[in-house]
Amino acid sequence: MAALLLAALLRKKPTPRTAPSPFIRWFLPLRRRPWIAFLLMGLLAFAAGALLPVFIGRPQPAVHDEFGYLLAADTFAQGRLANPPHPLWQHFETFHVLHHPTYASKYPPAQGVALALGQALTGCPIVGVWLSVGLACAAVCWMLAGWVPFRWALLGGFLALIRIVFSGPHVQMAPFPYWSQSYWGGAVAALGGALVFGALPRIIKNQKPRDALWLALGLAILANSRPFEGLAASIPALAVLGIWLLRTRRVTWRNRFRRVVLPSALVLTLAVSWMGLYNYRVTGDPLRLPYQAHEAAYAIVPLFLWQPLKTEPPYNHEILRDFHRGSIGFFQSQQSLKGWLDSSIYYKLKNFWLFYFGLIFIPPMLLLAASPKSWRRPNVIFPLAVCLLMVAALLANPYFFPHYAAPITCLAILLQVESLRRMRRFSWRGRPMGRTFVNGFLPALLASTVIAFPIYDKPSKWILERARILRELEQSGEPHLVIVRYGRNHSLHHEWVYNRADLNNAKVIWAREMGAEADRELLDYFKDRRVWLLEADQRPPRLAPYSGVYQTSDR
Repeated sequence: MAALLLAALLRKKPTPRTAPSPFIRWFLPLRRRPWIAFLLMGLLAFAAGALLPVFIGRPQPAVHDEFGYLLAADTFAQGRLANPPHPLWQHFETFHVLHHPTYASKYPPAQGVALALGQALTGCPIVGVWLSVGLACAAVCWMLAGWVPFRWALLGGFLALIRIVFSGPHVQMAPFPYWSQSYWGGAVAALGGALVFGALPRIIKNQKPRDALWLALGLAILANSRPFEGLAASIPALAVLGIWLLRTRRVTWRNRFRRVVLPSALVLTLAVSWMGLYNYRVTGDPLRLPYQAHEAAYAIVPLFLWQPLKTEPPYNHEILRDFHRGSIGFFQSQQSLKGWLDSSIYYKLKNFWLFYFGLIFIPPMLLLAASPKSWRRPNVIFPLAVCLLMVAALLANPYFFPHYAAPITCLAILLQVESLRRMRRFSWRGRPMGRTFVNGFLPALLASTVIAFPIYDKPSKWILERARILRELEQSGEPHLVIVRYGRNHSLHHEWVYNRADLNNAKVIWAREMGAEADRELLDYFKDRRVWLLEADQRPPRLAPYSGVYQTSDR
C-alpha cells in the first residue's frame, strides 16, 4: 500500500481513462456480450481455486464443521436426505452431527449440496467448493454490472476473485484461503447474496421475469445456507422491492404481478416446500430445522447474547461435555458492556474488516466517506446500510467467522468499487494521484496475495496422520473398525471420530472407546471387520491391532 501511494504521489503524466486497471482492458471488447465476461470470470476463479493445491497442498478437513458438511454431502450423493440412526450410535457420536431421530448433519443443506455435486461428478467433494467459488465470482461480477458501468463491474469481479479464492491468512483460525480450500463454506451464501442484490436493480429498471427468478433463487440459496444472516441481508432488499411494487406508476399492477410477483412466488413456493421436506426427513417436523434439533440435544450456550444459558443436557462422552462447557466462559465474558465491546471491536469487527476490505482499502474508503456527494448516492448508501445491518446482526452472536457475513460479499465489493471510482477522480497539486493509485491497485493486490503464500499455514500433523491412516486402510481392500482412544490432555479440536453416511458399509468406521462391555457389543456387531485400536494422542498416533484387553480411556 505504501509503494502504491508513493507511486501515485510521484506520477505526473496522466494515465489512460479507458479502464480502471490494465487487466480490465482485455475484457472491454466483451461489453456488448457481458455474459461471456461473467462466464470467463467464473472459469478463472474455478481454475485459480483448483490450482492452489499445487502450491499449498491438497485440502484436508480439519475443523468440526467441515466434517459435518462432508456428512451432508455424502448423504446427498447417495440419493438420501438423511440416514437411519445406528443401533450403536453412541460409539459414533461426534460434533455437529445428529443421531436421533436420524443420522445427519445439523447444518443447512446448501453447502452439502455443493459438495455432493463435486463428489458425484468427480469423487472429490472439494471440486464442489471450486464450482461454488466460480459461480460466486461470476455472480458478483453480474451483480455489479447492475449497479456500476461495465468496466468497473469487471474490476469488482477481480476483487471478488481475490477475496473469495485467496483470502484467509490474516483471519483468526483461518490461516489459509478457507473459502476455496476447505469444506467450511462461504461461496454458496455469497452466490445467493449476489443473485438477490444483482436482480434488485434490474427488476426495478426492466421488470423482466428472469430477474425475478434470479432474486427468488438467491433468497432460496440464502435460506438454505445461512438462514439468519441471509434474512438480515434480504430484509432491506425486500423492503426496497416492496416499496417499489406499491408506489411505482411506470408499470401497471398487472405487469408487476405477472413479471415480478408470480415468477418469484413460484420459485419461493418450491424452495419452502423443499425446506419443509428436508426438515421432515431429518427431524420429523417440517418446521423444525436440524440445527434446532441439535441445539436442543447438545448446546449449553445459546445462539444469541440476549438469551440465557441452557440447562446442561446429559452427555455420553466427556469430550462432548467439555466442548460445550468450554464456550460458557466466552459467552459470559460478553454479558458485560466492556466484554461485549472487547469482543465486538477486537474480534468481530477487526476480522470482518480484514477479510472483506483489508488494510489496502483504508485510503479509498476514507476518501469515499469524506465526500459529501457519496452520502446522496444509492450505490453507496444502500450497500453501506445493508452491511451495517449485517454487522449489527452478527454482533448479537457470541461467535464470528468471516463466512457468517458471506451474503453481503457482493455489497462489500460494491463499496470497494465505489471507493475506487471516487479515488480515481482525486488529484493533488495537479498530479493525477487517484488515477495512478487505482490503475496500480489490482496489480498491487495480486502481488500482496502472492507474497502471502509463504505464511499460509500447513495442515496440522494430526490432520495429515488421520488422512494417511484412512487412505491406507481404505486401500487395503478389507473392511476396518478403528476404536479411538484419547489421552488425558487431548485437544477438543482434534477429532478423529467422523464417518461416512452409510455407516455399516463404509470401508473404515471410526468409533469411540466406551468401556469393556459397550466395546464388546461393538465388536460383536462388526464381527466381520478387522479391528484396530488408535491411540490418538501418542506422538505419532499409534495404530495397532485391537488386542481385546480393555484399558480405561481418559476421555
